[in-house]
Amino acid sequence: MLKIYLLRHGQTDYNAQGNKYCGRTDIPLNAKGLEQAEAVRKQLEGIPFDGVYSSPLQRAVHTARIASGQDPITDERLIELDFGQWEGKTREEFVKEDPDAWDLWEKAPEQNKAGRTGESGEEVVWRMESFFKSLTNGTYMVVAHNGVNRLFLARQLGMPLKNYRKLVQENSRITLIIYDPQKGWTLEMLNANIK
Repeated sequence: MLKIYLLRHGQTDYNAQGNKYCGRTDIPLNAKGLEQAEAVRKQLEGIPFDGVYSSPLQRAVHTARIASGQDPITDERLIELDFGQWEGKTREEFVKEDPDAWDLWEKAPEQNKAGRTGESGEEVVWRMESFFKSLTNGTYMVVAHNGVNRLFLARQLGMPLKNYRKLVQENSRITLIIYDPQKGWTLEMLNANIK
C-alpha cells in the first residue's frame, strides 16, 4: 500500500499577485511561503517518511526540505504543467488576449494544450501516473504543484479532467491519498490543516 502526503508548494510572489500562472518559471517561495512550509513541518512532525520527493522547481524543493526536514529527491515528472503562452499572466490577462484558447482548455484539457503551446492534461496525467507507479509500498511526502496535482487527482477519482479545477489545493495544505492494489486510489484528506 502507498500512503502519499501530496502537497502543493508554499506561496510565491506569483501566487500573491493575482495568482499569475507560474508553470515552469522557477521562482522562490516568499516569506509567507516559508511560514506555510514550516507550519506543515509541525503538522507532520513524527510521521516517518520512507521517501520525500519533489518537483525540481525551487519552490517545491524548498517546501519539501522545510516540511520534511530532509533533502528531497527531485523528479522531472512532478514539474508543473507547461502553461505555454499563459506563463506569467493572470487568467484575466490571457483570456482577454485569446479567449478561444481558454475555452478549448476548459472544455477538454485532456486533448488541448494549455496556452496553445504548453502541455495537454493527458500528458500531465501520464507522467504523474508514471511517477507514482515507480514507488514501492510505504509512506511518502510528494511536493508538486496545483495544476499537476489536481489533474492527477481528478483522473484517479474518476472525474472528467475538465473538472480538475473543482478540487482545491491551497499553498502548503495537506492532501492524503492511499493506493491499495485491490481498490485503487482513495482520497483520505483534501486541502487539510491537520493541527
